[in-house]
Order: sequence, then C-alpha cells, then structure tokens
Amino acid sequence: MSQDILELLTNRQMTKICAPMVRYSKLPFRTLVRKYDCDICFTPMILADSFVQSSKARDSEFSTSSSDTPLIVQFAAKKTTDFTSAAEMIAPYSNGVDLNCGCPQRWAMNDGYGADLLSKPQLVKDLIQQVRNRIPKPFTVSVKIRLLKDMKKTIELCRQIEKAGSSFLTIHARTPEMRNEPIDLENLKLAISSVQVPVIANGNVRSLEDAKLLYHESQCNGVMVAGGLLTNPALFSGFVRTPLECIQDWLNITATLSTPFMCMHHHFVFMLEKVLEKKERQIFNALKDETSVHHFLKTRFEIEPKILNDEFELINCEYNITSLKVFKKKCLDEDIRYDLENLFL
Repeated sequence: MSQDILELLTNRQMTKICAPMVRYSKLPFRTLVRKYDCDICFTPMILADSFVQSSKARDSEFSTSSSDTPLIVQFAAKKTTDFTSAAEMIAPYSNGVDLNCGCPQRWAMNDGYGADLLSKPQLVKDLIQQVRNRIPKPFTVSVKIRLLKDMKKTIELCRQIEKAGSSFLTIHARTPEMRNEPIDLENLKLAISSVQVPVIANGNVRSLEDAKLLYHESQCNGVMVAGGLLTNPALFSGFVRTPLECIQDWLNITATLSTPFMCMHHHFVFMLEKVLEKKERQIFNALKDETSVHHFLKTRFEIEPKILNDEFELINCEYNITSLKVFKKKCLDEDIRYDLENLFL
C-alpha cells in the first residue's frame, strides 16, 4: 500500500474518487469502479470504537485485496483513543484514514458522530493531530465535512483542520440540513480558497461532464462521486449509463468474491435503472435469489458469471503490533528515500 495519495491529488488533472457509502463502497464495488478510471476509493464509514474492540466488526466491516489501492478507510469517531487505535490497526492495509464529519443521519449526530463534529472544532483538531503524530507519512489523515450555514465558521473550521495536520480535505457542498437541493458552489469555492491543502469536492455529480464542470468551476483537486457511481459505475470512463461490459464485470466480481446476495442484487438494481424498461425493472427488482438473477441476466443480456481467481489476491489482515512496526519502518524508510530524492531536484 505504498501509493502516495497527495501525489495523486496534486500531480493529476481531476483526481477521480469513489465516495464512502454505507453498505455500498465495499471491496467488490471498489474492485468494479477501479476498472473504470476511478483513481482513489474510500471504504464505507466504519465506527472506530467497534473496529478496535471487536474482531467480528473488523471482519464484517473491512476486507481488501492486493489490487485495492489507493485506499482510504473512513472512520466515525468521537474519542482520540478510538480514532488513533483504529488508524494504527488499519495502516498496514491502506493509504490513509479519513474522519467523517459530514454524515447528517440522525442516529450518527445523536451519538456524537458525523456532522455533529462540525460544531466541535477542538475535538476534530485533536483527532487529526493524534493520528498525524502517531503514524508517519506518506500515510494520510484527512477529514470529510459539509458546509455550515455560517460560512465564517466553515472557513475557520477548514483552517483549523489544515493547521492540525490534515493531509487533505473533502467538502460536500451542502449543509447537514440539505438533502437533494443543488450544491452551494459559491460557498464551496470560498472554502477551497481558504486553505492550502488539496481539496476534494463532493456533491451532485451524475456524469463525467458534471465532474469536469465541478472541477473547473470550484478549482478543486479532485471530484468525489457517490450516487452517480451507484447508477453508473463506469461514469468516470465517460459512459452515460452502465455499459454491458460493466454488468458482466459485476457479475464476475460478485461470483469470484462470494458477495452476499443482498449486496450483489442491490448494486444491480442501481446499475440497471437506466438500462432496463420499467416492466423489466419491476421483475428484476423483485428477484429473491442469486439463481434467478443469473437466469434473468443470461436471458436478457446473454451473459453468465465467470470465476476470476487469478485476478484477486485477498489480503489476510493481521491487526497486531508486529505488522504495525513493519509498516512504520517502511514509511520511515520511504520518507528518507523521498528526502534524498528531493536533494537532487
């Protein structure tokens, strides 16, 4: 996991990013979108305390493979001990961690997670600093926020996050109270211009043209997409709707990675929304098992699942002190190498 996230964000035109999506941006889907020009993937939001305390939660919430990179693991946290411990555990298997300060769901905010942290800048600062002090670069620590109604407070928060040592910042250009309204482009631009670290813009991207427009108008470093990728995982490759080869790829990936039926089927429901006619969608969406899904796809598209064992090397994650020490030594060695290289620039 040695790819440098900051290098991607600063040296590439419009870095393309798959958003953290609850239940949806897990390994099989990340594997799919990487085939279609997605540069960086985020995991779904994971509760840091559960991840630290429960091996069952770790096995359920996180899996990865040798090709699942660059990868950012997003955590919901409200205690520095939880966030730093989770970050150290996951560091050998990812390129960085991200703190969720934007989730507007009521349960998250009531429990002190997500957008609730927008009103606690000192806590956010402490969470970032503790991880930055414990894990060496090029491993990144970042934050995903939403805009506040008071833009002065938004700018102040962005600057505090930068000062705390955040590697980059992701801004969803809506307030926590907003849902499907148009994004606030002008205030997004203000927030981006207030900091020096790379900024990823998020919100209301449904096509590659939308992504390019947001990139150029906001002057961000990268564009993050959520719902648009669910309905069209090949969005970043310029397809206006899910192409047949992408449907075949998802069929192959889910067959190979033993994906639970609900996950496999739900993704197909999204992907086929603009492909099937209304009556076909009603039939497909009501299917109850893998066999019936495979039969439908074979009848409708003349495709069948293919096992791709040679293409996937799953990583057995060992969350122990030894793996962390090896990872930290590797980071330090890379930092020394980077410094030596910079001497000759």
